[in-house]
Formats: sequence, C-alpha cells, structure tokens
Amino acid sequence: MKYLFVHQNFPGQFLHLVRHLVASKKHEVVFITEPNANNIPGARKVPYRHPADPPMETHPAARDFDAAMRRAEVVAQTASNLKRLGFHPDIIIGHHGWGEMLNLCDVWPDVPLLGYMEFYYHYDGIDVGFDTEFPIPVHDHPRVRAKNAVNHLALALDQHGQTPTQWQLSTYPEWAQSRITLLREGVNLDLCAPNAALRRAPLKIGDVTIAPEEKLVTYVSRDLEPYRGFHVIMRALPHLLRGRKDLRVVIVGADGISYGSAPASGTWREVMLKELDGKIDLSRVTFAGRVDYQIYLNLLQRSDAHVYLTYPFVASWSLREALASGCAVIGSDTEPVREFIAHGKNGMLASFFDPKALARQVLEVIEDRALANRIRTGARRYAEKHLAMSDYLAAYDALIRKLTARR
Repeated sequence: MKYLFVHQNFPGQFLHLVRHLVASKKHEVVFITEPNANNIPGARKVPYRHPADPPMETHPAARDFDAAMRRAEVVAQTASNLKRLGFHPDIIIGHHGWGEMLNLCDVWPDVPLLGYMEFYYHYDGIDVGFDTEFPIPVHDHPRVRAKNAVNHLALALDQHGQTPTQWQLSTYPEWAQSRITLLREGVNLDLCAPNAALRRAPLKIGDVTIAPEEKLVTYVSRDLEPYRGFHVIMRALPHLLRGRKDLRVVIVGADGISYGSAPASGTWREVMLKELDGKIDLSRVTFAGRVDYQIYLNLLQRSDAHVYLTYPFVASWSLREALASGCAVIGSDTEPVREFIAHGKNGMLASFFDPKALARQVLEVIEDRALANRIRTGARRYAEKHLAMSDYLAAYDALIRKLTARR
C-alpha cells in the first residue's frame, strides 16, 4: 500500500506506526512535514514551507483558524505536487490539530483520511479554569471556543478520526464520538522495562552523579509549566527535602511553553525559583533540561518515586513509559491520570492542588518498601496488559484495513 502521513513535526504521534510499516518492506511511506532533522530510514519526507503568520489585524479569536487555513493551503499545494509526480496514496493519516489535512480531500477526493483527534476545547469544566491560580478572563472565552473551528471542519469532512484515550474521546460532543475510534497508544515494552541493575550502581546525569544509596525522585515534562504541574512539584520540594536527607530530585524539561501561557516575565522555572528562594537546597535538585532518550529511560528505571502531574488534558507518553518501566508513579488525581492508574495498585494518586500531600505520598512510597514493590509490579503488569506495542499496531492495521476496504 501507499501511505501518506501529515504532521508539522515529523514523525509526531506516528513514530511507531511509520517504523512498523517501513520494517514490513511492503509499503511506500511518504510524510509531508515542515523541515526538521528527524529521520526514519525508509520513510520519504516531503517538506513544506512554514506559512506566513496571520496579520496583526486578524481578530484574536480567529488567529488560530487563520493560521490553520494557511497551513492547509500550503500542505494541499505540496500534495498537489506529489500528485503531479504520480503519487496516489491508498490512505492519508495525519493530525488535525494544525489544519494540515483540511484541503487534502480536494487533492485526492477518493482517498480515505484518518485524522488524529487529540482534544476538544472547552472554556469551562476541563483544563480552562481548572487551576484557579491562573484564571482565564471571560473575554477570552470566545478565543477558546474558536479553537474548535478546525475540529468542526475536520469532523465535517465525513471521514474518520482516532484518539488515544477514553478521556480524550469524552471531551468531544456526543454527536462526534461515533466518528472517532479509540486507538490506545502503546509503548516498546522491551526498551521501557524495569532494570534493577541501575539501582545498584551510580547514575550520572550531566555533571551530577546519583549514588546507589541515595533516594531519587524524578519528574519529566517536555516543558516546565503549570499545565504539567511544575509549580506543584516545585512547592513540594521543601517538604520532600526536609523529609529525607538522602533524597535527590531530578527534573527533566525545557523552559519553553507547550501548553498554556507564559509568565509575565522570564520562565516558569525562574518564577518558581524566585518564590522558593532560600526554602530549598538546590545542591540536591537537578534541572536536567531535555535529555537524550536513553538517559531519560535510565532515570525512569532508577527512580525511587516518579511524579507525573497534569491538568485535565492530554496524557503524556512519559506516563505510559514510566508505567512500562516499572516506576513507582505518584500521579495527580485528575481524569487523564485516573484512566491509567488505580490508586494503591499500579501507582498512587495525590491532589493536584496540595504540594504538601504530594510530598507525603512520595515519601510514603520511598519509605514503605512493600507498597513500592506492589505498585511497581502492578505498573509493569498494567503496561503488559494494556500498553503492548504489538496490540497497538495490530489495532492500527485493522482500522486501516477497514477504512481502505470501503474505498
């Protein structure tokens, strides 16, 4: 078969599927994307230029939609060039979030589209307004509602969608859910696996060495920001560091903004360090930035307690990989995390809004060996039952066969 993938940041959510297709040596795989350095041998990248930004006079609530339509236009032009060169895909798979797929039905009207439907925005009751420390003014509600313009256009294509969790599916209106398949994402259980040997030897992270006798608390996020509870883990640090003198904390993540808003000035890390000035021993806290994937896996495998926090929003791959690695995960008691973690069985849940309670939960896991072993074992068993890559790819293949058979 001939596959066309579309995502502005190759390979996006399609890393494992593309590798699977290439490895089979049965398919032609073409991927339309903005230029980047990522590479999967056997997949042909077709770059498109980043479209011009919306003009400043565009209404603030319409800027995202304007940007999406510009991107849709550029991607369709790129696809038309492919068509003129003789490429005709059997299926098009991509992410609907940035509007890239919206005009492809005009290029190949007879080709099925399978779009990644990640999240349906609400101005109240889900992520917006969840954390009252960062309120959203009423005059910003129209902008939040308007972010669903691409969602609605994608659904109106009368094609098919997929989403990775039941909770993400539930954010969509009932009338839309029947058009979206729940396709649970998997992880590589061979790579993401417990490794007891790492707990018996020093672990080096940059210039910092974690000794075997030290207790390691880990936290991972693409960017250090409130949506992923960075302010909460930071406010838990004084309680954690006072609780045990042998405790070290490694925080992985960059200083950008993936979700939500930037602070009035500086970065969220700078904001929190200023707030906690003199209250934490920074010699026991390492801000690692973004790290190599193998170092990240080693941190999960070595961790004595792994903290995962999020607003009611999209669950990170890192949560899945932490469970597969047999981490003792202490997660926020929010809907996306509760879909993965049963308290006391394969992890622990703590209030997102109570740093002191979070610290107590982390210390309990570190100090209660029987509890830690139970939830570590439960985490791995959960991953083997629900997160196996083979199951994920088999379900993907079945859905693709179903859609292409309709053609």
